[in-house]
Amino acid sequence: MENSIFQEKRISKAYIVLSLPLVMSMVVSLVYNLADTYFVAQTNNTDLVAGVSLGAPVFTLLMAFGNVFAQGGSSLISRLLGQKDVQNARRVSSFSFYVSIITGAVIGALLLLLRTPMLYLLGATADTFAHASAYYVWLAVGAPAVVLSFIHSNLLRTEGLSKESMMGSVLGTVINIVLDPILISVLGMGAAGAAIATVIGYLCTDIFFVIILPRKSSNLSMQPKELKIPMGYVGQILGIGIPAALVNILQSISIVLTNQFLLPYGNESIAAMGIALKVSMIALLIITGFSFGGSPLFGYYYGAGNRERLQACFHFCFRFLIVIAVILTVFVYIAAPALIRGMLDQESILMHGTLMLRWQVLTMAFVAITMLTTIICQSTGKILSSFILSISRQGFVFVIVLLIASNLFGYHGVICSQAIADIITAGMSIGIFLKVFRC
Repeated sequence: MENSIFQEKRISKAYIVLSLPLVMSMVVSLVYNLADTYFVAQTNNTDLVAGVSLGAPVFTLLMAFGNVFAQGGSSLISRLLGQKDVQNARRVSSFSFYVSIITGAVIGALLLLLRTPMLYLLGATADTFAHASAYYVWLAVGAPAVVLSFIHSNLLRTEGLSKESMMGSVLGTVINIVLDPILISVLGMGAAGAAIATVIGYLCTDIFFVIILPRKSSNLSMQPKELKIPMGYVGQILGIGIPAALVNILQSISIVLTNQFLLPYGNESIAAMGIALKVSMIALLIITGFSFGGSPLFGYYYGAGNRERLQACFHFCFRFLIVIAVILTVFVYIAAPALIRGMLDQESILMHGTLMLRWQVLTMAFVAITMLTTIICQSTGKILSSFILSISRQGFVFVIVLLIASNLFGYHGVICSQAIADIITAGMSIGIFLKVFRC
């Protein structure tokens, strides 16, 4: 374990060393998201673009189940390593590895069995059903590989192996980007090609981590004999992991609800929102990377009982992340028309997409506050606080705002609902943080 990172005198240096590789992997993931959208959009088939956009919540659902054991396990492992309990840290990592594979297989089977009703629930129409179905089916088939990929990319960072975590994520993403144009356009596989490229990329990531972990890690395990853990640990993993997964599940639900509320305004509005959400990842993924970058420090210092360094880490991360969020907001807001046009050069998409994108990034500083507070609560094992925050921003707060805003302002109410929910949830986050940590 790279103890020097956790014992580094300057909190800022330790945070940057752990965060930058994660942010770099997020940036590469961002390039993939934009490339994926670009290659699909280059077919100039609005129904195909809308169909792939409708399938996006399925991927988010798989991410959610991966994060149950990835974030729940990494939170517990960080605290165990802070307490110098290596044996149980190894057991938790092995448990997370095998259970994630089983979970992915079960979820994939259920998705295939419920394909038709799920697609209509996602918002598929007669025009988009075939495209959405092709994307959906291949994601379901590859569900075990997708779910598993999130495990070691998170667990490796608990002992300071952020570079190795980045390498695995980047490898899969690069392979995905290379395969996208070949499968989508050259071989003419359309939406199915986009999904197959995604699954192959994640499978390559899994293979990389299986090879690298025994060579680099001394505190993590994939040994079947070490997968048995106390029921109390299972409760802690699920107690933190489920709220973490709820963030992804509710993100899927919020997209589905938004698409349903946009249906009366035509498939072009759904396609435009799909593109706007992908482009807004420019800001969101960078904020996510820097937020999660501090997670190993939060868990380690909390487990070690080092309150002084823990509070110093809190204060630095909040200031740093808010500045980053404001810079990103200004950039994306100004560049919105060019970014949308770069994805799909159609006037109607440009008009709707630019407005949607600006609303999505307008409140990124508030998103940063909520995200960082949520991750702090997850990393330190604050189950109730983590749960409340996880079901807020894209959960009950968003649903209430969407219902009210859409009734009052129609189309414009739908597209500004997330921004309003972000502001409300940030206020809740500040209150919870001050109460729980008394900083």
